[in-house]
Amino acid sequence: MSDPGSISRLDKLLALQEWLDWQLRQTRGRIRELEAQERQEQRQEKQRAREQREQGKPRAEELRSKERRPRTPDWGIDDIGIGTSRSEVHRGDCFAAGKQLRAISREQAAAALADGAPACEVCRPDTVLGAL
Repeated sequence: MSDPGSISRLDKLLALQEWLDWQLRQTRGRIRELEAQERQEQRQEKQRAREQREQGKPRAEELRSKERRPRTPDWGIDDIGIGTSRSEVHRGDCFAAGKQLRAISREQAAAALADGAPACEVCRPDTVLGAL
């Protein structure tokens, strides 16, 4: 026999259902608010982009394309040490090459190696060029 002052299991579940319904309504309302906010932000962004185009300002993509670095050469030659006349041959993408890497053609790189210029020990251009 149940205590006359206790709440039945059915009443507890009905109360829980009511609270969960309230939570679901709150969640759905918040979702609607956020969706409206995102739509508003997208409209504002499109409006800003339209205004920039009309004013002749370049878009961010256009600015990035203009700021691109020059193409990395396929081959390069770098002076070894300070004040020396010796040069070392590198692949253009070699991380060990100095900042003063001069771009050269494949033929120039092969000729420099044939003339005795040392090959970089990191990128090994001599193996690629067949100048072993």
